[in-house]
Amino acid sequence: MNEIIQMPTRESAGLTAAEVHRFSAVEIRQRVNLVQEVMQGIMKRETHYGTIPGTQKPTLYKPGAEVLCVTFRVAQEYRIEDLSGPAVARYRVTCVGRHQMTGVALGEGVGECSSSEEKYKWRGVICKAELDATPENLRRKKYYKNGNTADQIRTEPADLANTILKMACKRAMIAMTLNVTAASDIFTQDIEDLPEELRPLESFHPNSQKPTPAPHNAELAAHWVAQANAAVTPEALTEVWKAGVAAINEVKDTASYDALKAAVTARGTELKTAAVKADPEPAEEVLPAEEEVEFEEVNE
Repeated sequence: MNEIIQMPTRESAGLTAAEVHRFSAVEIRQRVNLVQEVMQGIMKRETHYGTIPGTQKPTLYKPGAEVLCVTFRVAQEYRIEDLSGPAVARYRVTCVGRHQMTGVALGEGVGECSSSEEKYKWRGVICKAELDATPENLRRKKYYKNGNTADQIRTEPADLANTILKMACKRAMIAMTLNVTAASDIFTQDIEDLPEELRPLESFHPNSQKPTPAPHNAELAAHWVAQANAAVTPEALTEVWKAGVAAINEVKDTASYDALKAAVTARGTELKTAAVKADPEPAEEVLPAEEEVEFEEVNE
């Protein structure tokens, strides 16, 4: 007598397809759409992800990776390699993503962290006496782009061991999440951990493509550029800038924002020059305030 075997129900937009051991094109599209829906509806910029200057794609942060793991029901399992030495704390971690319902291994991600990294290796001195008491081979002078310097001394690796381990786990977990959810086309990873001067300038790579800008509302740009050019005082120009940014931010028109910013900068320079001619005392320069704009990233 033939026995009827009931196959497990396929998950919609999920990560398992046990009955055929593969995904259809429709299911892959559903998964991609789900990642985008979660990003737009649940995640918050600078909390779950953020865009690092010099990069095109948003960077996925640990809270964002946790949201994606909850969405796809992915549990984390860690394998830790202790590569520490006498003068360095170093860990390599492999994070295995397992489906919470079936226990099936869905993918892995590897992350490593060391106390020899620039941001962990040195710290600022507490006082001059501490600097004088530190051997010369364990102290240095840090130079910054603006020409400033700061005295630093070597950190104690043992004090950072727990931090180093957690950072390695975080990097592995984010890598696993990107691999398992196929979200690498939306997010990049670990860029935020690099010093600014070491971040790749993807936008200048010959093979890279610039992100598609938001639609340009010519009338909106022309209106606020005219308002900026008509401002007769720095105070009036500041008010135009604030009002223009608020209006432009509602429609997410980056092109209009760039036009307004250029107009305000130019008009601010003109007002400053006129003020210097009329009064020997230097006038305060009116420049756009970058922090007042919060455009959403436009993905390719």
